[in-house]
Amino acid sequence: MNVSYDWLKELVNVPVSPEELADKVSRTGIEIDGVKHPDVGLKKIVVGKVLTSQPHPNSDHLKLCQVDVGEVDPRQIVCGAPNVAAGQTVIVALPGARIADNVKIKKGKIRGEESLGMICALQEIGFNENVVPKAYLNGIYVFNEPLKPGSDALAALGMHDAILDFEITPNRADALGMRGVAWEVGATYAEKPHFVEKPLTEGTKPITDYLSAEVKDAQDASSYQLRVIDRVKVKESPLWLQRRLWNAGVRPINNIVDITNLIMLAYGQPLHAFDYAKLGSQHIEVRRAKNGEPLTTLDGREHELDDRDIVITNGQVPVALAGVMGGLNSEISETTTTVVVEAASFNPVNVRKTALKYNLRSEASSRFEKGINVADINDALDAAVAWMAELGGGQSAKGTLSPTAIEAKDVVVDISLDHINHVLGTELQEDQITSIFRQLGFGVTVADGLFAVAIPPRRWDIHIKADLVEEVARIYGFDNLPSTLPTTTMTIGEYTPKQKRIRRTRHLLEGLGLTQAITYGLTTAKAAEQFKLQPGKPTRVDSPMTTDHAVLRMNMVTGLLDVIKYNRARKETNVAIYEQGRIFTKTGDQVRPTEIEYLGGALTGQVTTKTWSQDARPIDFFYVKGIVTHLLEDYSLTEPVRFVATQTVAELHPGQAADIFVGDKRIGFLGRLHPAFAHDDHLPETFVFQLDLDALFVAPKQEKIAQPAPKFPAVTRDIALQVAETITNAQVMDVFRQHGGAYLQQVKLFDVYSGKHVAEGQKSLAYTLTYRRDDQTLTEDEVTQAFDRVKLALESDLAAEIR
Repeated sequence: MNVSYDWLKELVNVPVSPEELADKVSRTGIEIDGVKHPDVGLKKIVVGKVLTSQPHPNSDHLKLCQVDVGEVDPRQIVCGAPNVAAGQTVIVALPGARIADNVKIKKGKIRGEESLGMICALQEIGFNENVVPKAYLNGIYVFNEPLKPGSDALAALGMHDAILDFEITPNRADALGMRGVAWEVGATYAEKPHFVEKPLTEGTKPITDYLSAEVKDAQDASSYQLRVIDRVKVKESPLWLQRRLWNAGVRPINNIVDITNLIMLAYGQPLHAFDYAKLGSQHIEVRRAKNGEPLTTLDGREHELDDRDIVITNGQVPVALAGVMGGLNSEISETTTTVVVEAASFNPVNVRKTALKYNLRSEASSRFEKGINVADINDALDAAVAWMAELGGGQSAKGTLSPTAIEAKDVVVDISLDHINHVLGTELQEDQITSIFRQLGFGVTVADGLFAVAIPPRRWDIHIKADLVEEVARIYGFDNLPSTLPTTTMTIGEYTPKQKRIRRTRHLLEGLGLTQAITYGLTTAKAAEQFKLQPGKPTRVDSPMTTDHAVLRMNMVTGLLDVIKYNRARKETNVAIYEQGRIFTKTGDQVRPTEIEYLGGALTGQVTTKTWSQDARPIDFFYVKGIVTHLLEDYSLTEPVRFVATQTVAELHPGQAADIFVGDKRIGFLGRLHPAFAHDDHLPETFVFQLDLDALFVAPKQEKIAQPAPKFPAVTRDIALQVAETITNAQVMDVFRQHGGAYLQQVKLFDVYSGKHVAEGQKSLAYTLTYRRDDQTLTEDEVTQAFDRVKLALESDLAAEIR
């Protein structure tokens, strides 16, 4: 909430600067995000009076204006605003002035005519377009009251004020009104707020001659109050009221609507004004909407309502969404003469859901959602009608329509001095506690160390003793509370084996050149069904914020592909990323999904870029397989890891994809994206992998045993064999493991060849076999015998031809 420092000083004595106030209030419970001074960087901006406005001789849209800026002679200023005219009081930036964005105004000639300044729009001196009155959005701002030429325009516009950005938490909605802020600041500095009430003078005509009202269900509107004011004149608000609104971030509309916004800002009580003549009846009814019932809101959008929405009707059709936004069919306009003003307390749950459903969150709905001061409902209504009578020249009808009402009562909470001191670790005295409660505006009586504290309705967040302890702590000062070390025994925390393994996995992947990514757990229904490791049904969100976040993910790959696309759009073409997280899947009639730890990776581009000493090396299937192999080797699995060519994952290239098995259990896959899939998703050539970590956590493992470095030399033998193209390296390696003997330490594939000199349908594989004994040097005969056994096994098991 934007809080005007000048307005605040009218309500309570503030003995410090805005910056000091922001620091103090932030330390007592409500954070102030910053202090803004609207006039920072602006200078030499004055009030001017346009004496004449003539067409520019060399332009069809510029005008030559003679402007009185308080000097002996008027200044000639060339202005292109479509609404500039003689007799207007305007904002003038003199030569040498600084306006928004630090733009300097200079003397100059425009189309051959001298221009000695600039007539400014509000946006040009730093106003946000959201608060500029619509009449002046595309032109200069015109003051609606006489001001002395040459006087300070920034002062007239309220720009010497300081604006404090209060970050109001949901439990402190009492500070969503200036009076609530004044109580908070007053409590901080032991100052009592001083509010000036606006007296209301009623006419003699009773309100029942104008209107009747009914609330169908008191739970929808526990308090519903109406007043009527007749013979008003709708016009532009006076400058002081416009200043109040735009310094609070609200756009001025007209005097009637602006008064409702002023009261909302002052009291925290939203109001709504209806054009009585447009209601179409003399009866107002608050009820639930009918399914399919239409309503066009003030923003011009059409909505189809349902029975969860509370509506204000004329007895037949809706004229407003209760607590959210009024209807276009009862809007206040220049022709309005009789106004119905509404103040109420609507069901916060319904208001929140309605505002969210139709994307209509407003200042009013925000306050109804969090709560309002029920003691101020009628006071705010009376003040609004009193201001309308003064600024609109109308006459209030006698009385208030009140089909439902709330009796505002203080809440009394008993608390002892010992309890406060015990919780806070302090030694405060009775008079100190009493003083704090009175600073807060609470009633308090004390007897034998027991406080009976009367909490006024404006602090509806306080109900129990713990709330009062917190109030004492923050007003006394959190930094004044004593610090003590805990006396309990301490338990030294450590990671679980699962947490250790997850962190080890992250470190390994980062050591292999991958970067961790964190993506959304919510995705689209289509993306959730892709890259699935196991069958399952998706889990849908009941009220998704967007269609892109409607289903819980069932794989880790699609989120990483979104990261690839994001980076590629920003010219980052070499990307290697991974993500460890959970997927969510359901089976049968399961309501709550099963959460499974997964690991996913995605790589695209080049491993190394081209330099003077090396060629570029693109990422390929075997590079990604090497990463996965290295990772799985660190798990010390008892059962062998197998990579089996697959075509079961529709999103992967059928010739460059493999399922990953530990023993007979499929725990993942890796491969290149299918070209058609990559094309449809605007992705480059990308390789991905996905592993079921929960399956790996429970897989049998073997202990790692450290061994000393070998003392005896190794012997190597090379072997080349010709086999059918369908024979895989894994099959050959199985033969080596089974028949290589006790001294075979390592087998390395160093060449693969097919083509000339190799029969069609055949390929040549070349391996280096390394033999070594740990207890003595191997003899030639031992190596030869072991090598011959391998050759025989290759010929018999795989029909290999030794070359």
